[in-house]
Amino acid sequence: MKRIYMDHAATTPMAPEVVEAMKTAFVEIFGNASSLHQPGLEARAALEEAREKVAELIGAEAEEVYFTSGGTESDNLAIKGVALAKRDRGRHIITTSIEHPAVLEPCRYLEGQGFEVTYLPVTREGLVEVEALESAIREDTILISMMHANNEIGTIQPISEAGSIARDRGIAFHTDAVQTVGKIPAKVDELGVDLLSLSSHKLHGPKGVGALYIREGTEIESIIHGGGHERGLRSGTENVPGIVGLATAAELAGANLEEDMARMAGMRDRLAEFVLARVEDSWVNGSRTKRLPNNANLGFSFIEGEALLLRLDAEGIAVSTGSACSSKKTVASHVLTAIGLRPEEAHGSLRITLGRENTDQEVDYVARTIVEVAESLLAMSPFRKS
Repeated sequence: MKRIYMDHAATTPMAPEVVEAMKTAFVEIFGNASSLHQPGLEARAALEEAREKVAELIGAEAEEVYFTSGGTESDNLAIKGVALAKRDRGRHIITTSIEHPAVLEPCRYLEGQGFEVTYLPVTREGLVEVEALESAIREDTILISMMHANNEIGTIQPISEAGSIARDRGIAFHTDAVQTVGKIPAKVDELGVDLLSLSSHKLHGPKGVGALYIREGTEIESIIHGGGHERGLRSGTENVPGIVGLATAAELAGANLEEDMARMAGMRDRLAEFVLARVEDSWVNGSRTKRLPNNANLGFSFIEGEALLLRLDAEGIAVSTGSACSSKKTVASHVLTAIGLRPEEAHGSLRITLGRENTDQEVDYVARTIVEVAESLLAMSPFRKS
């Protein structure tokens, strides 16, 4: 059975060019980038070249990019690092109710350390209202963290407007752009952010590597202490082959961005429209217009999303019911309940996220199969309306 992978919000297969670049780095660039001998200098050169490529993708200066182990570490460094640096001037942080756990959990940790956190609500489409953000700002607000686009429903937030508000008030502004870098334009100056998190394995690079953009002049403290790597902010010997892989993935994403966006948006819409027209009591979760081009999050009444996922998996189709970081939890998605779904509605969701290797033929097969499986489950559902 040929398998079809449509869970790219969880992770992406590595691009062949990334694999080849990493193979070379593993064999030929084995030195420690902090060493002063020739192998070390070669590793340092590869590291700095990679930094330039990642910076180019997000429109930053190379010295503003700091390599980490992934999106979670980048989010933790941004939130905890800014909070520690600014704690004498205020202890109020603003974020949203639909953030990834990599943002929510550091915020909850800081609440236990004497900080106050405001969790902004969202509309039915999953959008933060700019007026609500403005109303939440206080004199002691030191940080705003708002994700660029949601990992479950794909809604793209008004980051530029929020960034302008934060800048006018002198508040540090962070965005978790793990789901957007490499999928839509994510230039730091256009977004107006001071800090931006990204992850390699979401854009066809290797796992275990990420980066944090920190605008020059942003106050931040280290949360990992040791030998002073990454210009003193993130200690730990750099994963040079992984970073080379991230840089190659970033280069590919930048070169193909517009073409990939248009193609995936077309496939996404065709799939969603096919299913919605044929399955009763189905809908799209999140915004129909302000969403990632590769994300279709569909809701179904009277169907358990996990049953739908497992039946699709048996047909060779890999999708998800929500965030891969929370997929084994039995509670309803905090994102779907935040947009107003009842728990039983939230449990009936299916997240389909496309990647550049998916084809039109695969999309048509997946759409037909979703309809067939959904109709089969509806026929046996004890909750279906008569």
